[in-house]
Amino acid sequence: MKKRTLKDIELNGKRVIARVDFNVPLQEDGSISDDARIQAALPTIRYILEQNPAKLILMSHLGRPKGKADDSLRMDPVARRLSELLGEKVEKTEDCVGPEAEKKIRETGARVVVLENLRFHPEEKAGDKEFAQKLASYADVYVNDAFGTAHRAHASTTIIAQYLPSCLGFLMEKEVKFLSSALNPQKPYVVILGGAKVSDKIEVISQLMKSADTILIGGAMAYTFLKAKGESVGASRVENEKLEVAAHILQEAGQKGVKIVLPVDHLVVEKLDAPASAKTVESIPEQTMGVDVGPKTVELFEAELRNAKTVLWNGPLGIFETAEYAAGTEKIAGFLGKLKEAVVIVGGGDSASAAKQFRVAHQLNHVSTGGGASLEFLEGKTLPGIAAVAEKE
Repeated sequence: MKKRTLKDIELNGKRVIARVDFNVPLQEDGSISDDARIQAALPTIRYILEQNPAKLILMSHLGRPKGKADDSLRMDPVARRLSELLGEKVEKTEDCVGPEAEKKIRETGARVVVLENLRFHPEEKAGDKEFAQKLASYADVYVNDAFGTAHRAHASTTIIAQYLPSCLGFLMEKEVKFLSSALNPQKPYVVILGGAKVSDKIEVISQLMKSADTILIGGAMAYTFLKAKGESVGASRVENEKLEVAAHILQEAGQKGVKIVLPVDHLVVEKLDAPASAKTVESIPEQTMGVDVGPKTVELFEAELRNAKTVLWNGPLGIFETAEYAAGTEKIAGFLGKLKEAVVIVGGGDSASAAKQFRVAHQLNHVSTGGGASLEFLEGKTLPGIAAVAEKE
């Protein structure tokens, strides 16, 4: 990797400020329902602490407070959970900038300080230079380990790197390594694309067609492709304004020798809230809508995946959040977990949630922590949070 990483920079005795992604889901009582993002940052945090820094200051956003303080989105639960995981005191400031934050960072005996929610200040998302300078003033070194926000040019993800020596944390380094391998894959390379919208994936499909051998398409986006081919999709979700785009993608794939595989059978229902009406069909009748791929499609997809050397999965194959509509996604997730000869990469978002829900995440080579960031990376875009970090000398 050309970017400077944690092991390329001296941390002993330094004040270190790290941008992490602690945007964890909270329950109604304010407790954390899933601490996976905190766990993902632990290797970087523990390594920094082993280097005996003067102080480690961690900063993150949490939720969408719209540029003002919101008591339901304070970082207190995060600081408490991090303290439990590290087995040591973690201090938390009442604001991320200002005299109180400066005083607490300077005077606390704790080695680790968590700043209050960055997005309580509109200057964070605006990429305000003065705000970034205030954050930079706390430290001697800046570490970016927040891949989930690497596609945003915010004050704490990009601008701050102008004022401090900078490097990538271990999580960012891992994300870049694995997602780069999807851009330059070992062959055969099979891509699984799901989710709701073709419009969300147009650019990534165009990029993937440069390297993929086979693209398996499921989820609601499959119905747009099927309708573009003239097949019956009943009342399934379709982006009618993207039919020409879908047809062009199918044509372009044929010209480039990329195999696109669409579902051959479907689980359909008359209404989303009526799973008892579900049945498997090969041609979707009028007044019914597809909610999952059928068993023949699962077999077809598995046959394509069996000999793959690289697999990228981005997007579920059905409405997996509803147990009755989850079989297709669950079976393919389980199959991916058993592939021993392939590097399997999950591109964040709903597919990462599905991998965790079906307990296969630990069997896969890499599950990205950033949905939007991973998509933009796979589209071949330069992510501002990565670009801002210094190159290796």
